[in-house]
Amino acid sequence: MFKKILVAHRGEIACRIMRTAQKMGIKTVAVYSEADKNAVHVRMAHEAVALGASPPKESYLQGQKIIDAMRTTKAEAVHPGYGFLSENADFARAVEKAGFTFIGPPPQAIESMGDKVRSKQIASKAGVNTIPGHEGIIKDDAHGQRVAKDIGYPVMVKASAGGGGKGMRLVHKPEDLKNSMERAKNEARTSFGDDRIFIEKFITNPRHIEIQVIGDTHGHIVYIGERECSIQRRHQKVIEEAPSPFVDETMRKKMGAQAIALAQAVGYFSAGTVEFVVGDDKNFYFLEMNTRLQVEHPVSELTTNIDLVETMLHVAAGESLPFTQEDIHIQGSAIECRLYAEDSTRGFLPSIGRLRYYQEPITTASEHYKVRIDSGVEAGSSITMFYDPMIAKLCSFAPTRAEAIQRMCLALDQYVIEGVAHNVPFLSRIMRDPIFQEGQATTHYIDDNFSDGYREEPPDESRSFSFVIAAVYLRYCYALREASIDGHMPGHQRVAPQHWFALDGHNKYEAWVASSKKNFTSYVRLRGRIYRLQSAWQIGQRSLHIDIDGKDYAFYVRCYGNDRFVLSSSGYRVDMHVVSSNVASLYDYMPVKEEEDLSSMLLAPMPGLLISLAVKEGDAVHAGQQLAVIEAMKMENVLSATKAAVVSSIDVSIGDSLDVDQPILRFAERKETS
Repeated sequence: MFKKILVAHRGEIACRIMRTAQKMGIKTVAVYSEADKNAVHVRMAHEAVALGASPPKESYLQGQKIIDAMRTTKAEAVHPGYGFLSENADFARAVEKAGFTFIGPPPQAIESMGDKVRSKQIASKAGVNTIPGHEGIIKDDAHGQRVAKDIGYPVMVKASAGGGGKGMRLVHKPEDLKNSMERAKNEARTSFGDDRIFIEKFITNPRHIEIQVIGDTHGHIVYIGERECSIQRRHQKVIEEAPSPFVDETMRKKMGAQAIALAQAVGYFSAGTVEFVVGDDKNFYFLEMNTRLQVEHPVSELTTNIDLVETMLHVAAGESLPFTQEDIHIQGSAIECRLYAEDSTRGFLPSIGRLRYYQEPITTASEHYKVRIDSGVEAGSSITMFYDPMIAKLCSFAPTRAEAIQRMCLALDQYVIEGVAHNVPFLSRIMRDPIFQEGQATTHYIDDNFSDGYREEPPDESRSFSFVIAAVYLRYCYALREASIDGHMPGHQRVAPQHWFALDGHNKYEAWVASSKKNFTSYVRLRGRIYRLQSAWQIGQRSLHIDIDGKDYAFYVRCYGNDRFVLSSSGYRVDMHVVSSNVASLYDYMPVKEEEDLSSMLLAPMPGLLISLAVKEGDAVHAGQQLAVIEAMKMENVLSATKAAVVSSIDVSIGDSLDVDQPILRFAERKETS
């Protein structure tokens, strides 16, 4: 076994690889860019080597610098994680040529499967079901139009060297094809240095299901069950689970057999994933093979008790797999939620900034129930525009899928993230959606159910009581502290009031509260019913974990003064004042502040680089017309007009770095002429 390895990645995956390596007694070397010099993975490693400036092409994509770092630190092998150089065959060859070990598959397998057109041809020859499409590179716009017409709309434009949702565009009609191909080529060029694209048929109502495979250098290869990855936005996975609620044992064996056949066809070893698109009729078609460790590998580990990173290290060291196909058994259910720094209310646009406050939920690891967090950040860490905006991966495991969902719901409610916009409330909403709970979600789920965006709405009547009780309890905690202040004159000691009114802007709730000194127990009477509460919450904490009549609830809490509380839980958000009866009677006279009209401006929905402007001052525009393109997190985001108007002024120039909500264009009303 290796004595020292270099981890050629950053963030949560670098930390996750280092944890297993260090558990095995292997020393680790980290590499880092200027932006990551104070990152968690750098401090976690035994040694660290600087690579260069913050952009990946000047640091994490510098293969020769990584090899030089291996020489300097005397590392014997390199684990590439996922992304960056993990699927770069030239890098894998260079590592081997330099006399080191690449902890991954052989270069020829990476090369064969990395080209989406070639991989499809190999899969077809290996007897793997493939999607109807054009098995070749699109030469130009005219060629693309002919191919798309022959296949039939809708079609998917895909980067040949693509992955991670980049360089992909779904096209429903011919007039959108040219622009979609241009955007896909630009993203592919930026992300992979390869702008080749191809076109294939888009399967309606599809599911995204993948098979985890792993093999050794002695010819043994097995599949470790499947993962359901259907819930995606912009072709980027958001929630994954194992096993899939849609796959039965017969289907699992068929998919597993085809995945192994493909892996054997390219002489594969190490960990890899064969991805399929699956129709309602349970017919499945090959999408691509990812020749690396997947982001979502933890759900496979939780349901099989196999450490994939540890197995990769043993395989790279020349050892045989320690198990056979008959040894692999799927037990229980696991779910992974990807926590992203993104604004779910603005079309999931990335958010950057510093994590002012970061608190993870309590992890558990019993035989039957687990909560696992793979992260590489802490309070004070920065989410920058240079890398993927993932904050962490939150996983739950339980004997049944329903219990795993329940555990995930509570863990999400306990997560506290401040400083950047994030998708925790959105994930909570999905967990509680009957479509997801019944296992009916397809890859269209987010588009179909959140086509107008996502908003943190007030809870319905069945859940609103918990927010009222929580707010009243918080106010009572403040009142108890105020009453306990020393120095009161005898006979004038303060007593915490028990009668309160909670107001959320639409409703007024009358409540009475009392407390017992035993076991942190309190009682709230609300609408004729008495609720028993238990909580150890203390003033200043951002997370409220409270038991209401024997049921657990968790809230993210922002306290403004001692009487206003913004509570978030289960994807809901409530802004509530808890006041005395005298103050409550005055609320009817308070004026309502009107929101500012921003419809006359085009605002930057995210921080990023302005790479194109499609209009100039004086131009008349119509609804849906492209106005500008912003590049952020290696993705191109097209901004379009929402109504007919005239461009009155342009506030920025191409090449400018924009802040969120920075004005780009200003509009004047478009006058109709007869």
